[in-house]
Amino acid sequence: MESQSIWRTGYIKLLVGALLVVSIAAAAAYTNLAWSQANSWIDGSVIITVVGKGEVVALPDIGSFTFGVQAEAEDAATAQAQSAQAMNEILAYLAGAGVAENDIKTDNYNLNPQYRWEERVCISGFCPGGEQILDGYQVSQNVTVKVRNLDASGALISGVGERGATNVSSLEFTIDDPANLQAQARTAAIADAKAKSEQLAKDLGVRIVKMTSFWEEDGQYPIQPMYMERSMMAFDVEMSSAPPLPVGENKITSRVNISYEVK
Repeated sequence: MESQSIWRTGYIKLLVGALLVVSIAAAAAYTNLAWSQANSWIDGSVIITVVGKGEVVALPDIGSFTFGVQAEAEDAATAQAQSAQAMNEILAYLAGAGVAENDIKTDNYNLNPQYRWEERVCISGFCPGGEQILDGYQVSQNVTVKVRNLDASGALISGVGERGATNVSSLEFTIDDPANLQAQARTAAIADAKAKSEQLAKDLGVRIVKMTSFWEEDGQYPIQPMYMERSMMAFDVEMSSAPPLPVGENKITSRVNISYEVK
């Protein structure tokens, strides 16, 4: 019993000693942190963050629109042949109007069976369930056209409608290569941030030491869509002449966040 008591007493002393060492280490770490913060405060180092905004306005230099062709027939081959005939006529028209082949892209092509539901005749009070009957096939193809001559947009829309397009939609005027304009907007945003930081430092009575961080938000510019949904009959009636399509202007923006150390 006496040996066990001595062992327990030694163990307790060892545990108390370990806890004392941990406490001293924690106190030292806290003291060091507090001292560092105090030094930073005494040294006068402060971080300020400003947001700069830049903007560039430019006229759109490219347009795009989509159109579709649909055909229905009793068999798939006939439906595909009818669709191909209408599409080939439209593509030939676009090529003749100066649209390059690589500016015409098929978005989707679908061949789907069409069904009808046929009810069965009741016999002697018994009515069997209806039956789904194959009624033919439908082909649909949607194509996007990029228009580099914006003045021709209206004529092209009318032209594809007159040659069998079932609808024309999502006309958009955009900038083909906005990277250069985006860089200009970024430069303007950085200059704006610098001017704000200098004014803020002056108001606070401090001086800028160095830049500590930079972050640019995703620059975006709005496109200008014009939605047109017309049936083939509506094209014959409403779009026999090219519609006027003002292109307006696009605004490219940039936002930057810059942090500076000041004293």
